[in-house]
Amino acid sequence: MTQDVASHYSSTVDLAGSILAALRGAGKDLDTLTTADLRSVDEFHIRGHAATLEIAGQLGLDSASHLLDIGSGLGGPARSIAEAEGCRVTGIDLTQAFCDAATALTARVGLADRVGFRQADATRLPFDDAAFDAAMTIHVAMNIAGKDSMYAEARRVLKPGGRFVVYDVLQGEGGDVVFPVPWARDPSINHLATPETMPALLAQAGFRLLETQDSTAESQAWFEAMAARLATAPPAVSFRIFLGEDFPVMARNQVTNLRERRIRTVTYVCEAL
Repeated sequence: MTQDVASHYSSTVDLAGSILAALRGAGKDLDTLTTADLRSVDEFHIRGHAATLEIAGQLGLDSASHLLDIGSGLGGPARSIAEAEGCRVTGIDLTQAFCDAATALTARVGLADRVGFRQADATRLPFDDAAFDAAMTIHVAMNIAGKDSMYAEARRVLKPGGRFVVYDVLQGEGGDVVFPVPWARDPSINHLATPETMPALLAQAGFRLLETQDSTAESQAWFEAMAARLATAPPAVSFRIFLGEDFPVMARNQVTNLRERRIRTVTYVCEAL
């Protein structure tokens, strides 16, 4: 299963090289690259940078904090939060190609002293107990059947009182997901929790639920705008670079899934007991 998930996100071997070449072709000066230049591709979640900043404000961070990003992808959220809050961030991802690209892009924007990445499984984190001040996971658990193990591991590596923010896609009440979608081309690696089961999963892992935010309507508007852009004026570098040529189909399906409430986007703000 883990190999199937990693393969889904690994269509391009040299992701960083492909991204940088596309940016250069669009007229970007790679010697003065900023985190903002990467946002069309490296904040691989619904509502993008705006959602990242919301999460940053919920984590209770300061410049002395060490944040764990579980499922860090290309590293966009980790870099954005390190830049905004002045903290350290360690990201883990199942896909080695993502970790390699995240490391290279982080060096390009001058954040390698505060942000690092390593390949790891979210259900078996390679860190000591109570190693982090805060943790987050953004659009990751949709591919993980063992959510109980994932959340228990997040609790294990967090200090008591540390914040854990989960922002994920959940199964909605409107019927089965229409595939392909960005996290799965078919049901084989699709493992959506429901809004009804999430509070119990988090409580059983050792978290106190502080706040729940359903952003489904905002997510629908965001994907409608993205689908329109892809149809008329696609950006020079986008998620297509690692998801492949069917990404516009995925974007259209996401509009359907959100509009018909086949999926929901929900954020859970938790505290480690």
